[in-house]
Amino acid sequence: MDLDPRRLLVLHAIAHHGGLAPAARALGHTRSAVSQQLASLEREVGLALVDRSGPRLELTAAGRLLAAAGERIAHELTSAAQQLGTANRGLVQGPVEIGAPSGVLARIAVPALRLLERWFPQVEPRFTETSPPEGLRRLRLGELDVLVVVDDRDTALPLPPAVRAQVLSEDEYRVVVPAAWGMPTAAELSGRPWISAPAHSARGRAFARFAAAHAVTPSVEHLADHVIAVKALLAGQVGAAVLPAYLAARLDQVTVTGLPVTGSQITRTLYRTGHGDGATAAKAAVDALQQAARDHAEALTLADQGSGDIIIRPLRDPADPPPTAPRGLTGPR
Repeated sequence: MDLDPRRLLVLHAIAHHGGLAPAARALGHTRSAVSQQLASLEREVGLALVDRSGPRLELTAAGRLLAAAGERIAHELTSAAQQLGTANRGLVQGPVEIGAPSGVLARIAVPALRLLERWFPQVEPRFTETSPPEGLRRLRLGELDVLVVVDDRDTALPLPPAVRAQVLSEDEYRVVVPAAWGMPTAAELSGRPWISAPAHSARGRAFARFAAAHAVTPSVEHLADHVIAVKALLAGQVGAAVLPAYLAARLDQVTVTGLPVTGSQITRTLYRTGHGDGATAAKAAVDALQQAARDHAEALTLADQGSGDIIIRPLRDPADPPPTAPRGLTGPR
């Protein structure tokens, strides 16, 4: 019998966390993906590994046996990662300057600092609140090692030389209108007030794209970049707005329309590459920011502030080349 050890890890997670949904959150997958992995493992062994007849899912005798094997695999992987981390920590050191907008600082700066303190105690991080234009200028000049920007995937900012990028999160756009407006069409939103954002911002670019696609001309265009200002204007029912879905879902007294907005809002971490302590410290900061963003998304889900399962997976940056199909495969993947 040829068992896939990754599926044994999934079964261990189901046993450890007490169900498909909590196991999915812990593994960074959707519930359906975990369910599919479980079904594949059951087909491999030819036995039922869980009892689905009761009010809660329970492991069978065969399931407990294989879950124990998965636990041993997880323990060995954790031990290997800890040993590797211990060996690498002494090699990563030095100051790292991190620029980020206020919203990112509020959500993940403190958790990222705590992670860096634990993972790489010889790294000396310092956060600076900055806007994307100013942050890019300082990144080009070498005054920043890492820059977090809220960007628009369809019109993503080009990277300076010797800089790479990694996507922390991605969200679709939604058109939000005051509740009193009902459910207008795109044409009915022309000639009405809008709450937009500066042209250089992700929301500003997304709104410009939506307005051009639907011939929408605002009667007045309020500009608000900070989330607090946007929420206050929407609470005052002063206009419509293009927002990321996670924010739109958390607002009161608004209607989230089904009007399509192309593209998506992405949070990117730009970091300097090369050799030496500065580059390794920058990459350590990027890893800490990535984990802090994942932890924040998980916390929102557990607090019922997120919609559906949080899917944690590698997200392709707009600057990365598109994936290529393996030889012998044709057509869409």
